[in-house]
Amino acid sequence: MILGKKRRPGRKIEDISIGEKLVLTEKIEDKDLLLYLGLTNDSNPLYIQHDFASQTTYEKPIVPTIMLTGIITSATSKYLPGPGSHVVEQHLIFPLPVFHYSTIEFLLEVIEVKLDVNQIVVKVEATNEEKEIVITGTITVIPPKVLDLLTSQTMDNF
Repeated sequence: MILGKKRRPGRKIEDISIGEKLVLTEKIEDKDLLLYLGLTNDSNPLYIQHDFASQTTYEKPIVPTIMLTGIITSATSKYLPGPGSHVVEQHLIFPLPVFHYSTIEFLLEVIEVKLDVNQIVVKVEATNEEKEIVITGTITVIPPKVLDLLTSQTMDNF
């Protein structure tokens, strides 16, 4: 459980370099789709109904793009730069649909480090099993910046 557990902040901007990469592979399972649909109350038949989707150009249910965006945001929170970071801008394109049960490989690469504004720009590219690009674009992330306040040590006990 993450709530109540003290987590170490991710890397500060001074510790991040252009060219750093993160590769992660995610298989889209029913449980993931059901959690998303339950959380958002999104009942788009294109996401859940096989009979409806079979009558569309997609031919089968697709994964909501915002759910894929969530995987990218989660990767920044967990790994690059890590806990305490925050996505403030995103420019993502979804040239091909992602279908249920797909395995997607995400590549995140730092392409710019803006020390003066404490931001990094990360190039995003995701491919499906056929190595086709399903997501491309960039995100701007603020790495963690913990203020060293006089009271920061005394609050550790609370």
